[in-house]
Amino acid sequence: MSNQLPVYIQIHDQIKSEIEQGIWKIGDRLPSERELAVKFNVSRMTLRQAIQNLADEGILERKIGSGTYVAREKVQEKMSGATSFTEIMESQNRVPSSRTISYFLTSPSSSEMEKLKLEKDETILRMERIRYADDIPICFEVASIPQKIIADYSKSEITNSLYRVLEEKSGHKIGAANQTITAILASEKIAEYLEVKKGDAVLRLRQTSYFDDGTPFEYVRTQYVGNRFEFYLEK
Repeated sequence: MSNQLPVYIQIHDQIKSEIEQGIWKIGDRLPSERELAVKFNVSRMTLRQAIQNLADEGILERKIGSGTYVAREKVQEKMSGATSFTEIMESQNRVPSSRTISYFLTSPSSSEMEKLKLEKDETILRMERIRYADDIPICFEVASIPQKIIADYSKSEITNSLYRVLEEKSGHKIGAANQTITAILASEKIAEYLEVKKGDAVLRLRQTSYFDDGTPFEYVRTQYVGNRFEFYLEK
């Protein structure tokens, strides 16, 4: 290899080039670090540095106990109004699915009352779900919805695509959303749900969604796997 660039950068560039040429395709498992170190005639430490840089860029994905894979493109969400997870997935030719962890009616907390403009004696549906794209976990969400809004709908309708059901059956149109994003580290529970390591970076989104008449209908707290999802702004 040329000595004009550090060796690990040369390895990084070569693997990236092979992926772009289609030699390695999305979902392909790369050879082990030992095999790659032999191929490039470098130490495993140097090889590992190149692989880690590719993983940090989202080009590769490291799975504990399984190996290193060519990552899928990140799921993207444009931050402009309330958008259905199902619609985001379908717009990017991904197959959306979800696994419901919990689903129950309860009294709202003070923050839920504030966000959803509820009184103390009102009831909310609170549900926890893992959301997937092509069977890959993308996020874990806790959604709170006023019970009066979804009283006429079945559990399957609500968990499969709430926004679609509301628009088709409630007579309301989905309007704006208030969103706040912070970067946090995955807890042990979230890491297990999202198949990442405890302490990995996740994006936490707090969102209140409104109908077009200004009525809030959902308050959701979502944690996204940092290297599988990205938000972008469009001015």
